[in-house]
Amino acid sequence: MGQNEDNKKFFNLTFNDFKELAKDSSLSRHQKVGFPDSYRSNKEADIFRDVVDKVPQLKSTDKIVLEIGPGCSDLPVMLANLCKKNTSRVIFVDSEEMLSHLPDEQHISKYPGIFPSALEKDIEKFKGKINVIIAYSVIQYVYLEGNIFAFLDHCLSLLADGGELIYGDIPNVTMRKRFFSSQAGFQSHREYVGRDEKPEVNFNRLEIGQMDDSVVLAILARARAQGFHAWVMPQSSSLPMANRREDILIRKP
Repeated sequence: MGQNEDNKKFFNLTFNDFKELAKDSSLSRHQKVGFPDSYRSNKEADIFRDVVDKVPQLKSTDKIVLEIGPGCSDLPVMLANLCKKNTSRVIFVDSEEMLSHLPDEQHISKYPGIFPSALEKDIEKFKGKINVIIAYSVIQYVYLEGNIFAFLDHCLSLLADGGELIYGDIPNVTMRKRFFSSQAGFQSHREYVGRDEKPEVNFNRLEIGQMDDSVVLAILARARAQGFHAWVMPQSSSLPMANRREDILIRKP
C-alpha cells in the first residue's frame, strides 16, 4: 500500500472510529490516534515543547490541567509526568479504550466518554477551577461531529482566572492552500510525489467538513466577545505539519 493510500484510512475519523483504533493491537501508538508513523515518530518531544512554551501555566505548580481527547501516544504521558513534577492534577477525557492505555497514578483522573458529558457528575465542581485546558488535534473532529461553539463555551466556563486554553494542531485548509501556492509549497509537493509537478490548489471552492480561516477566526471572535483574550499562533517550524496547521490560545484575564 502506498503512502497516500495508507494515509487515507486516517481521514475524517469519528469518536467511534478512534475507539476501534485504540483496540487494534496491530497499530502503533501514533496510528491509534489517527496519524501515520511518518507524521509523529520522533516528533512528540518537539510537539510537547511547543505546547508548553505557549501555555505558561503548565510550568507553574499546584494547577489543575484538563486534556480533552489525549489519545494514547506519548504526549499525554509527557503531560502527566510534567504535572507530577509540578504537583499538579491532570484530568483526561477520552474513550475508555484510549484511557486504558494511559498510566494510573494518584494525580491522574480519567473520565471516559465525550466532553463535556463525560464530566457531567463533576461539571459544576470544575467550573471556574481549571487552570489549563488542552485539546490537541481534536477541534477538527468536534467541527465534524458536534457543535464547535458549544464545545468552546463549555471549555471557557471551566477556566479559572488567568486560565489558559489551547486548541492545538488545527488543520486549516486555507492555510494549506496558501502554502501550496508558494514556491516552498511547490518544492515540498515535488519532493513528496517524486515528480516535477505543481500541486492542485483551488480557492473559492466549497470544502465540506474542512476547517478554514473563517472557522478559526470565528472561534477567536466568539471567545473575545465573551471576555477572553484569544490569539492564533504559529506552530514551531520543527513540527511536521507547521506549514498547514496552527494553534489557538485563549486566556481568561
